Amino acid sequence: MSLCHHDGMLRRSLGAALVIGAVVMTAPGAAGQVSLANASRVSFDEAVKAAAELPRIHSLLVSWRGALVLERYFNGRRATSPANIKSASKSVISALVGIAIERGHIMDVQQPVSAFLSSDQFATRDDPRRQITIEDLLTMRSGLESTSNRNYGAWVTSRNWVRHALSRPLLNEPGTRMRYSTGNTHLLSAILTKASGKSTWQFAQDTLAKPLGFTLSQWPRDPQGIYFGGNDMVMTPRQMLAFGELYLKRGRVNGVQVVPEAWIDASMVPRGRSDISERQYGYGWWIRDLAGQPGFYAWGFGGQFIFVVPTLDLVVVSTSSADGAEERRSHRRTVDEIIEYLIVEPVVDANR
Repeated sequence: MSLCHHDGMLRRSLGAALVIGAVVMTAPGAAGQVSLANASRVSFDEAVKAAAELPRIHSLLVSWRGALVLERYFNGRRATSPANIKSASKSVISALVGIAIERGHIMDVQQPVSAFLSSDQFATRDDPRRQITIEDLLTMRSGLESTSNRNYGAWVTSRNWVRHALSRPLLNEPGTRMRYSTGNTHLLSAILTKASGKSTWQFAQDTLAKPLGFTLSQWPRDPQGIYFGGNDMVMTPRQMLAFGELYLKRGRVNGVQVVPEAWIDASMVPRGRSDISERQYGYGWWIRDLAGQPGFYAWGFGGQFIFVVPTLDLVVVSTSSADGAEERRSHRRTVDEIIEYLIVEPVVDANR
């Protein structure tokens, strides 16, 4: 199904966004609530109907103006079902880097990787890879050949993931061209471990999950015990929503500044554009307009999404099967369209 190619159906769906008496629950970590009268101005029935037709989708949650106005689970999943958020993990790693800088564990984004990684991880004393910066890794502009896609298998079966990622050919000068690679964010996980003196999981648990009111599940580690940076984190959809709400509320929860406000601003400045998706990228977050509104989102393989639309006070979460089935690309596009045209656009219309 392609919603973009069914404009007549889509417009009828949006026209049906009428008062429905929505059930409103306080969103995890939200600062306030929206009244039943306001919430019921928008119906997400068409979004739920479209999602229910997808055999791969697991969840669809919407927080609007601080209230959880939609929470649906599909294909046997429930609120407690954990989701492998895949590369949406990169947005979490970005938050941890911002926290580490604020706490003085890392000087700033211009600090080179050689300040944290041992000399034996580099080929020579004057290896230009030594000058790759924290910012280069966050923005996928390390210049290194990617460890993702066709190179992924060789990387994750190697005996040392950090050394393997750093040994990739330097194809571009660091800080120039964007080349998406999970190796970059795994290097950030290694740096967080060294800089904080804690595992990436423990640092995330102490500085991010605990303030948000949940326990973060442990996730896979490399052969040296470093938690996988930028892939395979496990969260429930509600935990994902709490993380999105944290960014919507500019890093604050319950009166505490968890992620620095300036870091959130810096993260949403476009630093590069993907050659594949042609979408812009900041510090671990993708950046795009949705229904004419500026937004940013965490995006994981198979259809794991956390969309944040600040102008609408809106967060949308969706999770799906993370297996490598061939239909995953069309599924991801359909979920993307459901979110933009059957959730975000009706909210835009309701705000007019």
